[in-house]
This record gives sequence, C-alpha cells and structure tokens, in this order.
Amino acid sequence: MGDSCAPSRQLKAMSEYETLFFKDLLFRGYTVALTDYQGLGTGHAHLHGARGPGPRGARHCTRRAAGRLPRHGHLHADRPVRLLAGRWRPELKVKGTVAGAPPADLSSAVPAKIDGTLYSAFELYATAGLFAAYHVDPASILNDKGVALLPKVEQNCVTGLFDLAFVKSATLTKDGLPFTSSFGEEPLRSILADNRIGNRKPNAPVMITHSVSDDVIPYPVGKQLAKDWCAKGANVSFRPLLAPAHVGGILSTSALALPFFEARFGGLPQVSTCAVL
Repeated sequence: MGDSCAPSRQLKAMSEYETLFFKDLLFRGYTVALTDYQGLGTGHAHLHGARGPGPRGARHCTRRAAGRLPRHGHLHADRPVRLLAGRWRPELKVKGTVAGAPPADLSSAVPAKIDGTLYSAFELYATAGLFAAYHVDPASILNDKGVALLPKVEQNCVTGLFDLAFVKSATLTKDGLPFTSSFGEEPLRSILADNRIGNRKPNAPVMITHSVSDDVIPYPVGKQLAKDWCAKGANVSFRPLLAPAHVGGILSTSALALPFFEARFGGLPQVSTCAVL
C-alpha cells in the first residue's frame, strides 16, 4: 500500500524481492515490464484489491513498453505479450497468463481465513483500497480506532507485515462485528460483487496455480475461478500445488511460469484441465 512499496522505488533501492521470481525470464532474454499500479508511489491511495485499476495498470504498462522501446532494437510493438485482461488492448498479441492463488472472490472465504492472523494486513489493504476506489466514507463502517489505523495501513508494505499482524476486524468496526458481517449490506455487497473475478472469459490460455494448503487465499477460491472460466469456454490449466502455504506456492508457481511461457511463445497449445475439474 505504501509509496515506498512501488516497484519503481524498490528496484531503485535494490529491495524489490519479486526480482527472485522474474529473474529467470530476464536470463532467457525476455523483456519484463512492471507497473506501480494506480496510486502507488504518488501520495494518493493505492487502490489495492480493486479489479478494474489493476488490469488497467498492466495494460498501460504493456502498451507503453511495447510502443516506446523499439529504438533498443529488441522490443517491438507487434511482439507477443502475456498479461491478464488483454481484452482491453486487442492489438496486443496476448499469449497467456499465469495466475497464482488468485483472490477471485473477497466476499467471505478470504477475509474469514486471514482475519486476526499473521496475514491480517492483506485484509486491511483490500479494505482501504476498495474504500478509496469506490469513495466509501471509512467512518460509515469503521470506529475511531479503525479510522485512525487507515493511515498506517496505507503506508505499509509486505515487508512490514508484522506491524499489522493479528488485528481482528471486529475491533475496528462501529458495530463490533467482523468485516464479513457487512458484506451482505450495501455498499459493500455491490462492491464485492463488482470485484469478483471469473465473469469474463480470458482471451488466451491461462494457468492457475494454487497450494492446497494456502494459508492466505483458500484453495477452493482458485479452483472455483478455474471452473468459472472453464464454463465460459476458456483454455484453463489448473495446477494444484503441494508446496506448503502461500509463500511455498509462490516459489512453485515461479518455477512453472517459465515453461508455460516458453510453450506459449513457441506456439505450442496448452492442454486444458477443464474436463477433470
């Protein structure tokens, strides 16, 4: 959430830990473009958790990278790319997407899983981000303690996870109930419905990975997304992972991503697993 978390700033400070996951693509000669996403590093609120701003950020990032770097001789606007939601830029030749433990539905399972745990910061990030994205007055749902905590949330990075660990949302709400108690009421009901992923068919093959023991995004959430996209006729490969927890899933997904992209760029078809989901 914090400005210092922006990839552009972390790369400059040599503290961007996600380099560990895309370095193999660089070693193979791929061009990697990263976006700060809306609000990050700008002094404005980062719209974390909002479905629309994220893909728009990836879209603009890819378009600018493809359109402004041909002078280097190795990147051209007609080269294939991979990113989510390429439907907004039909001229980009999207080849595929890897989605690791996607938070496809924030309405109940995810917050119930992490509320009051080591990862309670993620619930607070999404709350602050969605409030900002949909112009929700925090004081309409949060008590004084919750409102006072928001500035700290908005300046927190994953590396400072422990600063917001084990916070119970019931201690932050006006009614003394956890966030999930308000999800069936407006405006949160409509906001969460609008941010559910799976209602639109991807326009390129997708590999979804998910650890069966994920301790942040419940495994059934990722599997249901695969089913939703399969029902729309998408080419989906769902890969359950035995690696422990959310962090273990990140490492396994990184290892699977390179051969996935190599095959897509090589023109090989993906074998869908929709028939066995």
